[in-house]
Amino acid sequence: MRIVVSHRGCRFGYAQCAVFLLLLASGGLAAAPRPSPGPQSAPAKDYALIVGTVWGPDDRPVAGVPIKIHSATGKKAKWELVSDRSGEFAQRVPAGRQDYVIQADIKTPKGQPRPEITVQIEDNERKDVGLHLKQQGPTR
Repeated sequence: MRIVVSHRGCRFGYAQCAVFLLLLASGGLAAAPRPSPGPQSAPAKDYALIVGTVWGPDDRPVAGVPIKIHSATGKKAKWELVSDRSGEFAQRVPAGRQDYVIQADIKTPKGQPRPEITVQIEDNERKDVGLHLKQQGPTR
């Protein structure tokens, strides 16, 4: 077997690269013990995913809209995020039966509610939603 050692592309010295390649070829590195995941590693938790798009009055996606998400029984927002350049947002929520209110945190004319929708999660699933912003009348 012929091994050609090249120093190009190696950030270490020539001798260090040669030793590394020899160890690799002989299987010396493959036999090195691997750390086992200790008792600290917790199992992955199930979750549901709410994915949405914010739509403007012209039915085009709107970027930069602040979004608040809270459980239907709660008043305070549990998650706050912003729609991306495609008008999209995504939030992991706990798996299990729960209703969530998704609200656009924007200014509205006095007496008008902020745009919102309610999403029902049953288990560890993905829900796709659309949050539509309405045309606002002239302000006085």
